[in-house]
Amino acid sequence: MINSDTDLIFSSKKAQIQDFAFDKQVVEVFPDMISRSVPGYNTIINTIGNLSKEYAQANTNIYDLGCSLGAATLAMKKSITVKNCSIIGIDNSSAMVERCKMHVNAFKGESQVEICEGNILDIELKNASMVVLNFTLQFIEPEARKNLIQKIYNGLQPGGILVLSEKLKASDNVCNELLIDLHHNFKRENGYSELEIAQKRTAIENVMRPDTLETHLSRLKDSGFNHVNQWFQCFNFMSLVAIK
Repeated sequence: MINSDTDLIFSSKKAQIQDFAFDKQVVEVFPDMISRSVPGYNTIINTIGNLSKEYAQANTNIYDLGCSLGAATLAMKKSITVKNCSIIGIDNSSAMVERCKMHVNAFKGESQVEICEGNILDIELKNASMVVLNFTLQFIEPEARKNLIQKIYNGLQPGGILVLSEKLKASDNVCNELLIDLHHNFKRENGYSELEIAQKRTAIENVMRPDTLETHLSRLKDSGFNHVNQWFQCFNFMSLVAIK
């Protein structure tokens, strides 16, 4: 039986494929889409919660930039125990923000949570002890990424942490094609058809432009982060931490 929240967006052949957007249609099936498309996603979310328990400082702000439905926000809300720590989730999709507020409000936690609709490039980031960019930077215009990382570094308190999760592009073309093939096989094993995989790839290629790991590391160190380490990778999906 197919549930109403099963991702069937690309299951029928489309005469014209529009660029992927985080609209209401995607919101309805987003948890299913993520679980079947991003290897290790639950591990990353759980680890974000554990890191917040370690790095959240009292009387500071925590930012979840590109919060989508609030999975990372909720993981932190459930984990943080220090006093007067505010979590601020920001997303530019009104449909995501509306549903995220419902999810976040359904759980109690020590920290106050505010979910806002807005462009993360325009926010004033200040007094932060933790910032999360969970598969968000890859949707930002490449020329704007350096300034955003610099703004995050400037807004972090000493000892503050950035968690950056991204889909990678391997610097070696042969290896890059291998990782893509492994990822597509992961999607097949999770029930996606060849048509769905092909149409989704076409829809997303103009809006998601991955960087290489070397580009990420260089950008973080150029912004001032001296302590940077990749802690997770499965196929072409990775997560790293950068500590100020």
